[in-house]
Amino acid sequence: MIQYAKDAENAALLAAAQNMCAAARTAPKTKGEDYIVTAIVTGEEKETLAVKMEELAEKFQYAFFLRDAGNVRNSQAVVLLGFRPHVSGLNGGCRYCGFQDCADCVKNGGTCAFGPIDLGIAAGSAVGIAGAAHIDCRIMFSAGRAALELGYLEGAVDVLGIPLSVAGKSPYFDRK
Repeated sequence: MIQYAKDAENAALLAAAQNMCAAARTAPKTKGEDYIVTAIVTGEEKETLAVKMEELAEKFQYAFFLRDAGNVRNSQAVVLLGFRPHVSGLNGGCRYCGFQDCADCVKNGGTCAFGPIDLGIAAGSAVGIAGAAHIDCRIMFSAGRAALELGYLEGAVDVLGIPLSVAGKSPYFDRK
């Protein structure tokens, strides 16, 4: 059997994407509570994601969403990382959310600060896996925002997208 470069590279990229999801799951969490959710987007769903990014670029007048949509199209997969809503339960001793306590945060539609902190830790763990596997990647708010609009991570309140590429040159390097 001969496995040519393209097949081997795609297999390596998908294996890295799966390992990135595992790394996000096992990443350290504040208070040790897990509300991180992950997914891998390829094929038609990846194209739908790029189209949604273009729609949001027009809606919000964000030119970088258009640029990033092109990056998503030039990627073989996108890893999505998000978190489901929760509160820390530390109440008045915390106040990192900007409210008096957890009940006040929930009442006012706030977001517990531990979610974004844990999402950042998970993203760092995930891209570390991509780097170690020599897979080019970029953390994108734009891809995450579009995935959120599409409901790709059910129940998530914040999402980041990490497109992945194996090519002779990283599509995320000379972005304009």
